[in-house]
Formats: sequence, structure tokens, C-alpha cells
Amino acid sequence: MVDPYFIKLNSALKEYKRSLPFLLVDLDKLDANLKTLSSNLNPDTSFRIVVKSLPSYDLINYIRESSGTNKLMVFHQPFLTDLSSKLDRHADILLGKPMPIRTAKYFFDNIPSNDDFNAYTQIQWLVDSVQRIQEYIDLAKSLGQTLRLNLEIDVGLHRGGFSDQKQLVAGLALIKENQAHVTFSGLMGYDAHVTKLPKMIRSQQKALHLANSFYEACKATIRNDFTELWHDDLTFNGAGSPTINLHKKDSPLNDISAGSCLVKPTTFDIPTLEQYQAASYIAAPILKSFNDTTLPAIEGMKGTLSLLSAANKRSYFIYGGYWKAEYCYPVGLKRNSIFGDSTNQTMVNAPVGAQLEVDDFIFMRPHQSEFVFLQFGNILTVRDNKVEDEWNILKNY
Repeated sequence: MVDPYFIKLNSALKEYKRSLPFLLVDLDKLDANLKTLSSNLNPDTSFRIVVKSLPSYDLINYIRESSGTNKLMVFHQPFLTDLSSKLDRHADILLGKPMPIRTAKYFFDNIPSNDDFNAYTQIQWLVDSVQRIQEYIDLAKSLGQTLRLNLEIDVGLHRGGFSDQKQLVAGLALIKENQAHVTFSGLMGYDAHVTKLPKMIRSQQKALHLANSFYEACKATIRNDFTELWHDDLTFNGAGSPTINLHKKDSPLNDISAGSCLVKPTTFDIPTLEQYQAASYIAAPILKSFNDTTLPAIEGMKGTLSLLSAANKRSYFIYGGYWKAEYCYPVGLKRNSIFGDSTNQTMVNAPVGAQLEVDDFIFMRPHQSEFVFLQFGNILTVRDNKVEDEWNILKNY
């Protein structure tokens, strides 16, 4: 029940200016994860920060400065708009999914004022079909600007994109015919299925080989049949946190995206990311503390409940709750399933050895960062078990 790390964090939070549920990022652990990423990254590839997994400009900027990258992957128009007001002329943004054309038009109609960022030359728009390419050509014509288009290819995940050479050729031909309005900027092939497929269906090695082979075939089509579109600065993006360590010297990629591995929520407790440390937590203060567990309509059974389970020896109501997260400290802490979920005050149970009191904090690890982080107004950064700063979340509307 005693963990010096969480005991020190609890003390630091109890001394902070206010007591709320906090999303914590441990900068010491983040630094360690950045070093791990740098040491494992194929030197022939560049690192692209996945914004949805790290949705805070301060956090993104910290990682940019630490890693030396100016490349971002964005999945959400409000994030794109917010970043466009802050980024400099060195940034390169690749959309991580195709944006509906009305959303892209809305973005351009509402570009924030920022002389240091050119939204026409510094953004690669992801397109997944011939129809969407035509939509972006028409948008470019209406804007009187040239837009950069990156083609999504299906390397085996089957979530959309160009899935065969015939489709790819049709898309490339349309771009070639309209180079006055759109520029071909590269390919993106996401291979999350490689680490998720059951071994009895297909081995990780086989899945990776097939994904990379299709990617190479797509590159060969461009290089051999569309020489006008081929140049040294094309972006060949792929991977993601689960597969970043699998792309070595023989990878078709020159641009690798990752984000979640740097804060490592529980979903990323997987073999390929064993070297990374959990660097993000939720801390929630205890509002009420009780001996045993008393439930509505069965008040007389609290002694029996304590006998049935040691976890019923103590009950607490915390500030907030019902996050996509797992309790991690104190050990043995769990939500009371009979009382049920609450986003207001959640009842949790703990063995008597937990020795928690009102105003102490309990700790959880988020299941993922991209959604859970957005449920908090800001990020509380900690270093050496002490609160260092508050970082704002990106605008989500």
C-alpha cells in the first residue's frame, strides 16, 4: 500500500492552490520516453507528433523542442484552427484523416491571423478517394490557391484509402491533370492492425511484410509512372505508437507518427512499447470517507459486505469520476459496482490498509490520452514529484 512516488504526489497536490480532479503529466517520465523514442527511431525517418494524443499546445511545443521536430499530425479541425494561430513558418501539418470538404472550406474561411504560418503551403490534406481529390481541386479553384494533397493508402487495416494500384493510378492522374490547383505531397498508410491481429490469423511479421510491400508498390508506381509528381521532399508517413519500433532500415516510411507512447495510457501497455513509462495520471481528491460500505436499502449489511471482501472495509466518495481510466493507487482501490457510476461523486472502496482521509488524492491511469485529456480544462505538469505548471488544452470547438 506504500508507494513513495504517489505519496509525494499526494502531498504536493494537497499543498496546491486548489483541489480538483487533475490530469497530470510527469515531465521526468516524458523526458525518459522521448529519449527512448529517439534511440529507437530509424535514423532515415523523421518524427511527427500526433496532436490528438497530446492535445495541448504547451505539451506539443515541449515535445517539439525536445525532439527537434516541426512535424505534426492533426485529426480535428478546431485543433487545426487553434494551432494555425500559434505555429511558425517551420511547422508542417499532415491531416490524419480526410476532412469533409465543408469542414476544410470552413477552416479556410476562418483562418486565424498569423503572419508566421501559411495554411496553404504548410498543411497536407489527406484524401482517400478520387471523389475527394476532385472536391479539394474544386475548393482550391474557389480559393484561388494551390493545396497540398497526401493520399491515404490501405496497407491492410481496411479503414479506407486507395486499396489497389488501379485506384491509386486514377487518383494520381487526376492530381497530375490539375497541378495548377493541387500538389501531390506523399502517402499515408496506417498499420495499427499489425500488432492487433491474433497470431493464429496472421503473424506480426507477416502482417508487417504485407503492409510494407504494398506501400513500396505504391511508391514504385509514383516513381515509375508519375515522374512529374515524384520529388525528394515527398512525405511517406505511417506507423503510430504500437508499430514505431517495427519500422527499421527496410521500412518504406520516411515519416513516422507517434504520440500516445510518450504519455503511455493503459491501452498502450503492449509488448512493442515495454521500454516506455506511464507518464500521465488522473488525480482526484477524496470528499468523504467512511468505515465499511453502506449502500441504500441494505444499510444493515455493511458488516457482511466487509466480511465478504476486504475492499469493503473503507469507502470513499471522490470528486468526479467515470473517466476512461483504471485505479492505480492505492493498490486495491476499485469502483463500487453496486452504487454505480457517477461523473459527480464516485464511490470507491479500498482495503483498510489504504489509510486515506478526506482531502487525500487517489490516482488513476487513463485508458487513452486523446479523449480523456479533453475532459480536463488543463494539464498539471509535475517534475520531481512537485507541481511545476498548468498547460492549457487545445480548443475543441
